[in-house]
Amino acid sequence: MQKKLTVTIDEEVYEGLRTVIGPGKISRFIETLVRPHVVKKDMYAAYKEMAADTIRESEAMEWAEGTMGGFADDER
Repeated sequence: MQKKLTVTIDEEVYEGLRTVIGPGKISRFIETLVRPHVVKKDMYAAYKEMAADTIRESEAMEWAEGTMGGFADDER
């Protein structure tokens, strides 16, 4: 559910938002910036969500194996 919020900002900032972000997109932009600072996500749920992203997990595994591969080949 969404709530309407009235925020007062400097005119120059407002014009910059309209120019850079575009009219009709400012609310979403501000919410995206603010959300991580005010909404605490359940860590277990966040990790579960990341693990469900098979492409990301595949890339992470490839990267991890690539960084560790050099250690196994080193002479002791």
